[in-house]
Amino acid sequence: MEAGKSYYWCSCGQSANQPFCDGSHKTTEFTPVKFEATETKTVYFCGCKHTANPDSATAATQNCKVPHISHETSHPIPQRLQDRGGKPCALPVTLNCMSKLRIAGVIPARLSSTRLSRKVLREIAGRPMVEWVWRAAAGSGLMDPVVVATDAEEVAAACRERGIPVAMTSANCTSGSDRVREVAREIDADVYVNIQGDEPTLTPDFFPPLLALFERPEVQVATLAVRCPALEIADPNAVKVVTAMDGRALYFSRATIPFDRDRTGFAGYRKHLGIYAYRKATLERFAELPTSWIEAVERLEQLRFLESGIDIYVAAAPRDTIGVDTEADLERAEAVLKRLVELNGD
Repeated sequence: MEAGKSYYWCSCGQSANQPFCDGSHKTTEFTPVKFEATETKTVYFCGCKHTANPDSATAATQNCKVPHISHETSHPIPQRLQDRGGKPCALPVTLNCMSKLRIAGVIPARLSSTRLSRKVLREIAGRPMVEWVWRAAAGSGLMDPVVVATDAEEVAAACRERGIPVAMTSANCTSGSDRVREVAREIDADVYVNIQGDEPTLTPDFFPPLLALFERPEVQVATLAVRCPALEIADPNAVKVVTAMDGRALYFSRATIPFDRDRTGFAGYRKHLGIYAYRKATLERFAELPTSWIEAVERLEQLRFLESGIDIYVAAAPRDTIGVDTEADLERAEAVLKRLVELNGD
């Protein structure tokens, strides 16, 4: 949110300059002040996870008539929440106000994906996949602008049709970080968030813990992780991460790390989610670095940072996501998003 800009919050807690409300609720105009970077503010996310209510948990849920789910839930919706009878909930997230940081969100969107062709434009619950991702990022209110970076005019046209900002990038970009770097040359910011375009189940509450890390001056690169589901612990497609006590990543691997040598039944594995945020200078430096040998062995781009002495700090994500690489992934994501549409009416 920008200081001095007018925002209109619906009494249901769902709308802040976003088209989530049907217009039948009372709206209130407020103009946020500019906070110093040292101040803190508690932000309440409505259970629908569309936007953050700046005032109170009560205001975030009053007059809500549809059942919402907690930001701590996993997919699918657990029975314990279904049994609550649809009572709305709002949970607080306290973060330092980052008014002095200019933060831009970039969603790299490549049309010619190898495993699932044209996936960013595949329709899920009535919207193309890339729109779900953009709505989550824009709905956080923490990044301005949030743009889709693509080299495909078809993707750009679909975004423009839906009012989504687009940055055209070179067809020679070999990775999402390359596209983010190209956007950084056109859009000036202090921090750039690289948001994967194939993560349609992202919601706005993923971004506060990620960006709160930048209140620490030593943090140059940030990312997210969750507890690894038991069925994915041995899956090489689920990247595991081990961190130091201060959140600094020690290593990322497709292998099961740490290795439970004595078979103690250790279950605290952490799964990495591929959302990154970089300070501008570090993004530029990363793009100039050659591919490292360990990056090539594991096929994990983030290892280039670690091998070059650039620390990555890891925050806890509110829940796991469904990254879409196959038709089966698409079906799982659609089931989740259709459920949300049914619950929230949008």
